[in-house]
Amino acid sequence: MLNETRTSQSSLITDDAPEPRAPSPVPFTIRKATAADIPEIERVMRESISGISSRSYDEKAVASSLQYVAHLDRELVDDGTYFVAEMNGSIVGCGGWSRRAKLYAGGLARGDEARLLDPDSEPARIRAMFVVPAAERRGVGREILRESESAALQAGFRRLELMAMLSGAAMYRALGYSAVEDVESELPDGTPFPLTRMEKSLPQ
Repeated sequence: MLNETRTSQSSLITDDAPEPRAPSPVPFTIRKATAADIPEIERVMRESISGISSRSYDEKAVASSLQYVAHLDRELVDDGTYFVAEMNGSIVGCGGWSRRAKLYAGGLARGDEARLLDPDSEPARIRAMFVVPAAERRGVGREILRESESAALQAGFRRLELMAMLSGAAMYRALGYSAVEDVESELPDGTPFPLTRMEKSLPQ
């Protein structure tokens, strides 16, 4: 767990005082996820939903998404397209891409969702991007996303598609994704869970 010391400066700053400094960057590494990482990945999902997504969704949606969304599609790990970020020996972020049709977070793909996409005519998927609150705003999500984009491009894809939770849409927009449509989705128990479908073209 990262600790950040915050000092109130409201009564200390004068005209001669230096500008407050941003927190020092903490190094992290990104690697492909393994099956052994899955329990920690799902912990990251739960922490992210509870601590970050709760700013965009109400309590009922958060509770329902902890039940239905915070489960990794293990096929992402089996396909070698999912990544984790480690900081101070702990997994603090996760995410990846997929060459399969499934577009959203959750458990195993069903039916046609598991089919392989055609890179000449279909976009690859960006899948299951989560960061713990303690690692927020440190570039973890951005670097996982860049790693995923690079791997998808090397696999022959020229476009990417994702279904963004409201809490992540701003990061995707900042990295070149455009909103295609707002989706009034529901979780399996009927709880409203609005999402935004987004796309991005990769360099030719």
